[in-house]
Amino acid sequence: MGTFIQYIFYLAVLILLAIPLGTYISKAMSGEKVFLTKILAPCERGIYKLLHIDPDEDMSWKKYLASVVAFSAIGCFVLFVLQMAQKFLPLNPQHIDGMSWDLSLNTAVSFMTNTNWQAYSGESQLSYLSQALGLTVQNFVTPATGLAVLYALIRGFTKVKGKGVGNFWTDLTRSTLYVLMPLSLVVALVIASQGVPQTMKAAESVELMEPAAFDADGNYIENAEINLENNIVTLDGEVVEDAQIVTEEIVPLGLAASQVAIKQLGTNGGGYYGVNSAHPLENPNWLSNLFEMLSLLLIPAALCFTFGREVKDKKQGVAVFMAMFIMLVAAMTITGVNEQTASTVLTGNEYVDTSTVNQAGGNMEGKETRFGIGSSVTWATWTTAASNGSVNSMHDSYTPLGGMITMLLMQLGEVVFGGVGCGLYGMLGFAILTVFIAGLMVGRTPEYLGKKIEPYEMKWAVLVCLATPIAILVFSGLAAIVPAVADSLNNSGAHGFSEMLYAYSSAGGNNGSAFAGFGADTPFLNLTLAATMLIVRFLPITGILAIAGSMVQKKKLAVTAGTLSTSNGMFVFLLIMIVLLIGALSFFPALALGPIAECLG
Repeated sequence: MGTFIQYIFYLAVLILLAIPLGTYISKAMSGEKVFLTKILAPCERGIYKLLHIDPDEDMSWKKYLASVVAFSAIGCFVLFVLQMAQKFLPLNPQHIDGMSWDLSLNTAVSFMTNTNWQAYSGESQLSYLSQALGLTVQNFVTPATGLAVLYALIRGFTKVKGKGVGNFWTDLTRSTLYVLMPLSLVVALVIASQGVPQTMKAAESVELMEPAAFDADGNYIENAEINLENNIVTLDGEVVEDAQIVTEEIVPLGLAASQVAIKQLGTNGGGYYGVNSAHPLENPNWLSNLFEMLSLLLIPAALCFTFGREVKDKKQGVAVFMAMFIMLVAAMTITGVNEQTASTVLTGNEYVDTSTVNQAGGNMEGKETRFGIGSSVTWATWTTAASNGSVNSMHDSYTPLGGMITMLLMQLGEVVFGGVGCGLYGMLGFAILTVFIAGLMVGRTPEYLGKKIEPYEMKWAVLVCLATPIAILVFSGLAAIVPAVADSLNNSGAHGFSEMLYAYSSAGGNNGSAFAGFGADTPFLNLTLAATMLIVRFLPITGILAIAGSMVQKKKLAVTAGTLSTSNGMFVFLLIMIVLLIGALSFFPALALGPIAECLG
């Protein structure tokens, strides 16, 4: 019962924060006065003046797209060079070498596409400069780009017989200044107060409370007797030859809090530390866990209400929100039940106690005892529903069906709230598809928000909806026949296949999380995962902007008795069904070879 109340609490707080934030975002992005206007308006005008931006320019959808692509490409190139050259640059107190070209390319593409896939360990492979100037900057501008593209689509629905879809540079500036930076400042201050490092100091060495012994192969020796004076390790009265005694530990520091805040709020997910928010320095306690977890879906959920306000019909925003919310609750329920009851492998093992008497019970493998199953399941479903790859538990250790749900949420295109901007415009692509199919069923010309949906919009909408499954299935299929990929797997059989499928689902959903243990740092994997990320980021953006450019030129149609309602319960049901039909059925054969086979095996 306590865990159930915990789930309800998390969902309730998310909704209560999302509604007012949605109104604030709408006002800020539209140039209306907000409580931060006096402080930020001079900064906004200064940016326009410095960069010679005309904030009133109304770009065509092609010019808007060209601006998005050019800005993203330049950012990717700068990050690529920065990581390779970090050995020769300042703010590198650990004297970390530069990355290999393929790993640097993978990481640059990953952060430029808002995926934040990590085939590296941040504290040991990136300098402070690369983390702060490279990754953190991308953590701001990539979600800002997603929000900008969403606003271009919204203008396509709201403007009548217009020519342009807005100004990318204005949208990018406002989303960064008014939305991402203030929220990041609040979250950074809170988590820094809880112990998340925010310092320029180099890593420090601290003395262990108890010394530890390791054999010549680096394996920890349990129940060893350690004689520090003579530097001798004995086990059961016998001396262990070539044993190593460790009395100190290196504590990695750096500018962690500022990066953690935006990587959560921007649905980025690239952890400052290798094990992400399961690391005690990145996520020290229940309060930091609460703030970081709520940040996962806060802006994507708020944008549903922003959408309703912008189209001047709040019911439209609520309908989209309810479709996403219902799927999120269903995912949390299935994952929570499976993790709490555990798998038959655990329950059938007499040496494993899965009861809930004086303990969390269920499947606690791979989960932090300080967070338990409730917070772990909530984080796992929220982070894969959003295009955020951060984790506070290892998805590789979830039950087969619990791990399948996290995988499926990404395979749906991460439209269950999804990333900042991209989640909602992806779901609106499904809404257009739903309206078209429903129109065929009743024999009417499909309309959405008073605009006709014609073949041109449908072609692009289909591309938006199918880009994710096509990219994931094609590249994961190629990886499955490459012998070298098998060496990167931590497991064999069905679970090993799930590791690989999860990796490409994560790249294809612009998520970035991974089944723990998958060694993805090989040239083939780095390059194919990078290609997957690029395709699923920029094909949908192209389709959405093309739809926006077409819709903005159309006139509004009057609502009649025969107009299909897109704000009632029936439409919500149809929208959910279309998402599941396209997403779930596309991946059923692959899932049958992985988590389903493992569950039945």
